Amino acid sequence: METVYSSIPFYALIVPLCAVVLIGISYNKPNLRELWTILASFAKFGLIVSMLPAILDGKVIECSIVTVLPGLDISFRIDALGIFFALTASFLWLLTSFYSIGYVRSLNEHAQTRYFICFAVAISATIGVAFSANMFTTYFFYEMITFSTYALVAHKETPEARSGAKVYFVFLFGTSVAFLLSAIFLTYYATGTLDFSNHGIFNDARGKGLSDIFLIVTFGLFIAGTSKAAMMPFHAWLPRAMVAPTPVSAFLHAVAVVKSGIFIVVKIVLHLFGINLLNELRLGIVLAYCASFTMIVASIIALRQDNLKARLAYSTVAQLSYVIFGAALLTPSGITGSIMHIVIHAFGKITLFFCAGAIYTASHKTKVSELDGIGRKMPFTMTTFALASLSIIGVPPLGGFISKWYLAKGVIEAGEIPIITILVVSTILNACYFLPIVYRAFFKELPQGETAERNEALAIMVVPLVVTTVGTLLLFFVPSIFLDLAKMVVANLN
Repeated sequence: METVYSSIPFYALIVPLCAVVLIGISYNKPNLRELWTILASFAKFGLIVSMLPAILDGKVIECSIVTVLPGLDISFRIDALGIFFALTASFLWLLTSFYSIGYVRSLNEHAQTRYFICFAVAISATIGVAFSANMFTTYFFYEMITFSTYALVAHKETPEARSGAKVYFVFLFGTSVAFLLSAIFLTYYATGTLDFSNHGIFNDARGKGLSDIFLIVTFGLFIAGTSKAAMMPFHAWLPRAMVAPTPVSAFLHAVAVVKSGIFIVVKIVLHLFGINLLNELRLGIVLAYCASFTMIVASIIALRQDNLKARLAYSTVAQLSYVIFGAALLTPSGITGSIMHIVIHAFGKITLFFCAGAIYTASHKTKVSELDGIGRKMPFTMTTFALASLSIIGVPPLGGFISKWYLAKGVIEAGEIPIITILVVSTILNACYFLPIVYRAFFKELPQGETAERNEALAIMVVPLVVTTVGTLLLFFVPSIFLDLAKMVVANLN
């Protein structure tokens, strides 16, 4: 595999940070302030796209930033998995930026400059995670995400917002310091390196006499330390974080926080431990069953939520575990389905949160029980909600079918046929908590006193949710770029 040295990854990282300064000095000029956000979004996405041809050609792009201590570098290594995540996050940040402008202006939100500054820092940190060449760099940007998004969760500055942000911070920062940082120290002590390997750092260092107990404990610490992945019992922060403005919720679920968490879990499985070692220790199947538990229990809890954002939050807890589940199967199809579900869930879930925000700004409704007949008043919004829901359920011809198809194949390849019932039951539960919302919107009468007069949100909010819905369709009909990248990841593991 040819290595190309380039500064483009550094530029992609620094663009939003430069925008932070420009946004800050433009605090009293909203149009100029938001122009910097949009320009930074386009610039970042363009820089990431410019690296795609080299990655598709089988090359790896490297960029070293600084050496902190011998063997501890802040450095980037962009491979198929990294560009996959970076493309997803940067494109959705672009759409979220437009959507956020409409949202904060519609509701005349306070502290808008702080809001856009924190957004820019968080997306920069997310790209840092995507491009990290080692676990030391990953940890640095992982914590940067936590600190920058804390202010976004607490944005409303109400007692409820402060309480939700406190839980958010305690879970994410507390578990990363107690567990993830400990696991990183143990890894460096045992192997002498934190650089990711296609066969796994621990697999490569197995000849050093590492005991099975040591490996099992370290693996457990890594999984417990990545609570951004929201696998039970480390999920409680996610529903509490829904006190944030809806664009922030969309950003947390589809772009930055939870996607960074599951991305790191995939890296832990594939590049820290490796599929051969996890198969030997049977840790993969243990992780798959833990993910299965989360998939089912979180879906059952989602059924009971009347608050729309809370229902979407518990849906995310369940859906994230599909990614962990697929990676834990340690089979080619399972890993492919796992990686594909990152982008497919991102497009579907960001659409659903965009819809929830559009409903709130147009009608100030937040509960599922309040949505009777709203499809007549907001046909664009609720049609996109219906299509995104069907994608997450896994109905063709929408993207969700692709990832679930590969996950099912992965179960068969692993020879764990009983687990396929988990996928079936989870899919049924997905339908049970999404389809009643669609039924209410289109087949129930409007509440007494409400008219069917069109009342969509601002166009700057509706257009992004239409674009993401089109994305869920394209991921079924033309998934080639993302699917090719996912298959490259699998091929490089051999």
